Amino acid sequence: MSAFLFDPPAVVTVPVEGRAEVFPVRRILCVGRNYAAHRREMGGDDRDPPFFFAKPADAIVPPGGDVAYPPKTANLHHEIELVVALKAGGEDVPVEQALDLIFGYAVGVDMTRRDLQNAAKDKGQPWDASKGFDQSAPISAIKPWTGAPPQGRITLSVNGQVRQDATVADMIWATAEIVSEASKLWTLAAGDLIYTGTPEGVGPLVRGDAVTGEVEGVGALSFKVV
Repeated sequence: MSAFLFDPPAVVTVPVEGRAEVFPVRRILCVGRNYAAHRREMGGDDRDPPFFFAKPADAIVPPGGDVAYPPKTANLHHEIELVVALKAGGEDVPVEQALDLIFGYAVGVDMTRRDLQNAAKDKGQPWDASKGFDQSAPISAIKPWTGAPPQGRITLSVNGQVRQDATVADMIWATAEIVSEASKLWTLAAGDLIYTGTPEGVGPLVRGDAVTGEVEGVGALSFKVV
């Protein structure tokens, strides 16, 4: 076996609630505009098939970590989301088998450089710089889960003021449908995380803001923008 030219990066991990083992992150997929009210908020109102974008694994901010305000933006936004953590994968997975791939769920925030995203939309350019930047994926510990997916309340507050407040059941595309659709585009595998979309109420953050997000029955996360 050839030697590495330099030390490879460490495996990105997320803690697992009640377990000594940690969850190794393979990649992060995200769903756009998966709540009807948020679609309207962002200028759309339909039920097209879910569209995906990606973040690098090292965008993860584990529980307890702060988020650095990123460069090249004057309009950083929060987007609270239910996160799916996969224990297995495959390609072209039927909807009725999709939940069998899920290890558990977490609470995540899709941090977005909204000004860069809007500029990219105007020019028909990709969203990588607006979505996949450093520390753009804060996440809670993963809660192991069996049975029907979470359907309860999903909220986000900034400095104690509620900004996003909805229910996961309001998702346009349900959890099983999201996993199935993703498997038609990629060969999914254990270690994949899927951020499932955000409800209405997204908004700006500035340095010093304290952010708290929660998904009923799953958990909570808190971080400060520094």
